[in-house]
Amino acid sequence: MRISVGCDMVEFKEYYKKARGELGAIEENIILRNPDHLIVWREGGEILGHAIWHETNTEEHRAGAPRDAKDKELLEKLLGGKRDFVELHELWLRKEHRGKGYGSGFFVFFEKLMAERGHDAIVYYADDPAALAICRKRGYKEAYGVELEGETYYVFYLPLKHP
Repeated sequence: MRISVGCDMVEFKEYYKKARGELGAIEENIILRNPDHLIVWREGGEILGHAIWHETNTEEHRAGAPRDAKDKELLEKLLGGKRDFVELHELWLRKEHRGKGYGSGFFVFFEKLMAERGHDAIVYYADDPAALAICRKRGYKEAYGVELEGETYYVFYLPLKHP
């Protein structure tokens, strides 16, 4: 398995449609603004999974979109005040490739990449049991009960050490 930053958009959209359905406008805009905000993992040239991330802070969710008061309050408490951070927006691995350590490998890669790029922290909203387990094992701080679009998510936070 090989992890790489960026991907041809046509190829990614074809993969995404098969794996998840149509790529959402928010996700597409994140990638189009900065193709490095898309990370894919491959095996034999085939895309097995992906991650989409963006830079943000406790005040706004994505470029200019303000956070709701509850989310803002939770983040400030979890992060110890107003802060900039990287949000792991979407993480997906095709079902037939789960349970092979690829998710854990991705987190090692992503944390190192973000630290090397000078980012101070990662925030990840998760509800998948495997993702929860990985974040807990890797020492992410955790908050509970964020309601997003009718679902309850856990919020994870990891301060980064720079190389």
